[in-house]
Amino acid sequence: MSGTEAINIADFEYHLPFELIAQQAAEPRDSSRLMLLNRREQQIGHLPAFRDIVDYLKPGDALVVNESKVIPARLFGRKAASGGQIELLLLRPADHCPNILEAVIWETLVRPGRGARVGAIFVFGEGQFEAEVLEITPTGERIIRFNEPPLPFLNKFGQLPLPPYIHAQPADPNRYQTVYATAPGSAAAPTAGLHFTPQLLERLANKGVSFERVLLHVGLDTFQPVKEENALEHKMHSEWCQLEAEVAERLNQVRAQGGRIIAVGTTTVRTLETAFDQNSGKLASYSGDTRIYLYPGKQLRSIDALVTNFHLPRSTLLLLVSAFAGREFMLKAYNEAVRLSYRFFSFGDAMLIL
Repeated sequence: MSGTEAINIADFEYHLPFELIAQQAAEPRDSSRLMLLNRREQQIGHLPAFRDIVDYLKPGDALVVNESKVIPARLFGRKAASGGQIELLLLRPADHCPNILEAVIWETLVRPGRGARVGAIFVFGEGQFEAEVLEITPTGERIIRFNEPPLPFLNKFGQLPLPPYIHAQPADPNRYQTVYATAPGSAAAPTAGLHFTPQLLERLANKGVSFERVLLHVGLDTFQPVKEENALEHKMHSEWCQLEAEVAERLNQVRAQGGRIIAVGTTTVRTLETAFDQNSGKLASYSGDTRIYLYPGKQLRSIDALVTNFHLPRSTLLLLVSAFAGREFMLKAYNEAVRLSYRFFSFGDAMLIL
């Protein structure tokens, strides 16, 4: 199907009652429900708790996670000229700065956009922190230059950039971070990993499941639905990702020895697929931007199983999981999840696709 000419985004719609959109994370993390999907048998099963995933991973398997950490990227300030209130959402460093702690030029979303013209100055805090609009991109983002690296300021004054369907900040901000997050840089959490606890990871390790890390800083596309009728016309934004050579080699060894590569989340899948060498059939080291777009007709070659949450209708993430498991089977599973009142989206339940 590599010659696919059109994908009707309306074919990736499903009905979701508002009350099934999870507003708070399950406590404890691994108590959320887990749907079990078998692609080969086209069977759907249900497990009472995510921690039961231990029974379906085998010695020799590798669990691959995205270790990116969400930064408190939502910042409130005012326009220096008028005093009007503005809200900034920092998306990613715009100057490809290798150290996010040193980055001063950022790609951002600004609300309200009116008045955020090139040359506009924004002031934050008590006036000790400023930013200037350098450029407006064709899609309306603002390239902003801060007077100093903003990350320390964000850690003091910023807010977590929760998705618009979550209406209150969590009492514990760490609930919107994975327990293994180490590398700050994401504008949204890689939410499939929110279900893991240190105790669960220890149980998996004791069973002989290895734990590997990749890195993708989650950016603007997380907030953007597919608006084009033909989904192939959707333009993916760039995100920075990394797969280290040592990790790639260990994952290649896992497969060579009969184990499975089990990706935790769609961001991990996008990193692995970006780093997959089609000629050798193996993973290779990679560090840089990716715009990879995965949809039905694209074969996912880097993974054998996937842990993922339930995604928004008409989203690139629903297209990705449909590329892995098939559109009809995925929509059947989603409709079953609605019927059984699974919890959806970032703080919701999960599925394991084998």
